[in-house]
Amino acid sequence: MRWRVSVILGTGGTVGLAELTLFIIAGRERHYGPDGRALLGWNAMTAPTSPSPSSTAAGTRVLCAMSGGVDSSVTAALLKDQGYSVVGAMMRFWPDDKRTETFDSCCSPDAAYEARRVAEQVGVPFYLLDYREQFQQHIVGPFIEEYAKGRTPNPCVNCNTKVKFDELVKKAKMLGCQYVATGHYVKRVVNERGEVEFWRGDDPRKDQTYFLWGTPREALPYILFPVGELEKPRVREIAAERGLLTASKPESQNICFVPGKVQDFVAEHLPQVQGHIREIRTGEIVGEHLGTQFYTLGQKKGLGLYQTHRVRHVVHLDPATQTVWVGDYEDCLWDDLSASQANYLVDLAELPQRLQVQVRYRTAPVGATVLHADEHGFRLRFDEPQFAVAPGQSAVLYDGPRLLGGGLIDDHAPALPGAVRQ
Repeated sequence: MRWRVSVILGTGGTVGLAELTLFIIAGRERHYGPDGRALLGWNAMTAPTSPSPSSTAAGTRVLCAMSGGVDSSVTAALLKDQGYSVVGAMMRFWPDDKRTETFDSCCSPDAAYEARRVAEQVGVPFYLLDYREQFQQHIVGPFIEEYAKGRTPNPCVNCNTKVKFDELVKKAKMLGCQYVATGHYVKRVVNERGEVEFWRGDDPRKDQTYFLWGTPREALPYILFPVGELEKPRVREIAAERGLLTASKPESQNICFVPGKVQDFVAEHLPQVQGHIREIRTGEIVGEHLGTQFYTLGQKKGLGLYQTHRVRHVVHLDPATQTVWVGDYEDCLWDDLSASQANYLVDLAELPQRLQVQVRYRTAPVGATVLHADEHGFRLRFDEPQFAVAPGQSAVLYDGPRLLGGGLIDDHAPALPGAVRQ
């Protein structure tokens, strides 16, 4: 595939603009100048930089992931100030067709334009990486499949681990960069053994370690988080001081490929299948629905039940029988959980038996005891029962501020009334 892109070339504090034709094939690039001659290797794309000799980072190449937002913009600026040889890059996820308009600001063509502008302001080269195929395969497809199975996925976890970090670290190595840097609010800590650990960011409201539990452990030494020790207001101040165009840009709050409500997006991809809504304790039919994919555990609004004065919550989803089970708040409490597809950022032998687990991004971690853990998954018991622990979401493990790993929460079928158990 052929793209025409603007690449920022910086040298000695000056900035020039060169038009390149970028051929993107299966995530790999070849670059050609205006005269049609191939530019061979990474150095052919970028003019040599002259970082400060006093900087300990002088000459060290860093691939900086840029999204067109303030966090990644400040990340690039801070790295440049520290003397790194910074290369800005944005991963292209949006398609060629009209669906481009549905992509949220963090992943849209407009965001790519703003990221390129910021790279020009900072004085670093910038280019696009084509990962549309990987995004569809690892993010959009599984997102729809999980809802079809009655689960509640978190696509941002998969995007950060299976696409962003995994692919960017590989790309950085290919292009002679020693590190990858992002604008995540995560602290990079080196322990007494020289091992890199991920800790919660200093801004508790913005901490993003929850999304990074699936990062390959071998990739940790190659990842930098320049804003991890800053609070969000200070990041915006730095952007304003530098005159960066993203200084006051609002944060993205939505799933990037879902333009509106998740239910509407799911309805476009999964057929409606009518089924019953039943009481979990009696099996009584109390309503009808058009598909289990439109519900999630703990939900109490929009159930459309027959006349009832009691508050009902979704307790269990069974796509095989197209049944939505509802019950009391107490019926949604979990004493324990099992998780699969685990990834650990510590040796299994060092995983503490007592730790904290976080089962949603916006909830506080809670105490738990590990009952079993192996390379495939783990089982643990909460100190206190937890409400509506949703299969498909992430169970993320912590030891205080340190991220230990995590896994995807398994299905947890409650005891069903005997007459309808089959």
